[in-house]
Amino acid sequence: MKYIFLFIVLFPIPIYGQTLSSADFNGDNEIGFADFVIFVQAFGTNNATFDLNKDGSVNFPDFLFFTSVFGQSYKTTPPNILLIIADDMGLDACPNYNVGTEKPSMPNLQGLISTGITFDNVWATPICSPTRASILTGKYGFRTGVLDATNNHEIKLSETSLQKYLDENAPTPYTHAIIGKWHLSGSSNGGRNNPSQMGITHYAGLLTGAHDDYWKWELTENGQQSTQTEYATTAFTDLAINWVTQQQSPWFLWVAYTAPHTPFHLPPEALLSNNTLSGTASDIENNPLAYYFAMLQALDTEIGRLLNSIDRDNTLIIFIGDNGSARRVIQSPYKASRAKGTLYEGGIHVPMIIAGKGVTRQGERETALVHSADLFATITDIANTGTSNIHDSQSIKSLLSSTSTSSRTYLYTDVMQDTLSQWTVRNNTYKLIDFGNNTQEMYHLINDPYEQTNLLETTLDDAANQAKTDLEMHVQNLKN
Repeated sequence: MKYIFLFIVLFPIPIYGQTLSSADFNGDNEIGFADFVIFVQAFGTNNATFDLNKDGSVNFPDFLFFTSVFGQSYKTTPPNILLIIADDMGLDACPNYNVGTEKPSMPNLQGLISTGITFDNVWATPICSPTRASILTGKYGFRTGVLDATNNHEIKLSETSLQKYLDENAPTPYTHAIIGKWHLSGSSNGGRNNPSQMGITHYAGLLTGAHDDYWKWELTENGQQSTQTEYATTAFTDLAINWVTQQQSPWFLWVAYTAPHTPFHLPPEALLSNNTLSGTASDIENNPLAYYFAMLQALDTEIGRLLNSIDRDNTLIIFIGDNGSARRVIQSPYKASRAKGTLYEGGIHVPMIIAGKGVTRQGERETALVHSADLFATITDIANTGTSNIHDSQSIKSLLSSTSTSSRTYLYTDVMQDTLSQWTVRNNTYKLIDFGNNTQEMYHLINDPYEQTNLLETTLDDAANQAKTDLEMHVQNLKN
């Protein structure tokens, strides 16, 4: 006889992921009705049709059908993912890092810090385009060819983007969009249509590397261009909110703000507190740090508006800087000559905070070695693709809930300076920089985090000498 059951869970039975033993089945491959009811209580409320035997038991094939169909519904739906990138924001400009003598007012970022994890050893690349390419592909610059922001910034169409990878491998489909700065397109890869050709379903933002004017700029939205007169940080937030409020979960939203990249234009009054800045060209020239901080405060205000528009309880939030602070605004103990664009810590050591869904470590710090490329594998891992290690990318998903689970022992990054291919590599203690002109420098980052003493100008002890050999071997292995 056939019955239609409406299974209503009165209390959860945590048996998902377990198997029934042979003792749970009768000798004729039937499961008793009582055991069957207990099993289905684990799967929520579902309508299902089953054939019952006269004694109320369920045949094993019907049981398998139930578990294959309704067992999937019990699996945890992956969270929404919000990636926020700040442009030219180094550790010295970020709250909760003990670098820099002054900090901007960023209460919304502070909120993420207090409820999430602050990462202390994150490397990106010294320049924006290579960092964006590393996140998009999970690869270092020498593999993608994206090594600078001018002559070598165009991403190859043969690369598989993070979004395309999710489309092809995530068991629960994600909708996705990129809002804001792109800076990976050119005449060789589709120009204004490059984001869509890379598999980005929706793109709206600035294709180039920077605004000439934050109040008058060219918006590209899915290949169509128009001139905008709204302050860019506000416009990007509007675009992000307009998109995300139309989505069903799960979604992946990449918001790449252009702030606080130059020019240091004064934001709208409504985004600032206690503004005393005039906004004149001469005042900006004489007080660049004040305007840089004003742009960061405005950015934080708009981040708060974006966060208020999403389901915070079901969204993982990642905040990262794309490279170090610019020379005009970088703060001590960093030097202007070792800021953005260089392989020194002031150029590549960036802030990263992760909070939200799945983050159980609240207000904690993490010292594991992390690369911007690791966001590729981390996001695909969170999306349940089964991928936790791909190309140069290693997932840090496990660090969201436990310490000391990172498998990285080395960090590597590279850049093209003029015609010189430069790289740097580090382990937990030592860092080696190769400037591509037969010049190297080496530092002990534990004792000398701001790279004051080049060990290669001294006699290396046995530990440093072995470390140099190991670091060079790691780079050789990467490139072979």
